[in-house]
Amino acid sequence: MILIESDNEKISIETIKQFEYKNEVKLTEKYKKFLLQWNGGYPSASTFKISDEKGHSVLNVFNGIGDMYDNLEKVINIYEYRLPNGFIPIADDSAGNVICLGTNESYYENIYFWDHEQESENPDDMSNMYFLANDINKFLSMLHETHDE
Repeated sequence: MILIESDNEKISIETIKQFEYKNEVKLTEKYKKFLLQWNGGYPSASTFKISDEKGHSVLNVFNGIGDMYDNLEKVINIYEYRLPNGFIPIADDSAGNVICLGTNESYYENIYFWDHEQESENPDDMSNMYFLANDINKFLSMLHETHDE
């Protein structure tokens, strides 16, 4: 089990419901549990494989809900017109790319890597999106220490 270092305030299911309503987004049950447990933060193991072609990346921080630098609402607003419809940025890597959660039917619960270097003029062009995992728990289980490679 991965540990996440977080000084972020613990949140309630009510806080999550308010967040969903305000941001017009439906978060997955597994992601809600993740927020209730950690509410963002820094993972103890942070390296993950993007693809054979793209290699590995290092996760910087998971975004949380509330008064913090890595505020999920603020990050959603930053990427609103840059990410494909139906994705929210739940984390970022050290190179300015984001890890996204699918929130619409086609990609619901899936975790993707969004490569800002390959960003298209059309945000719904998914050529810079790389599938990582079926859900947040599977993604967390993929994270490992850098020396494991």
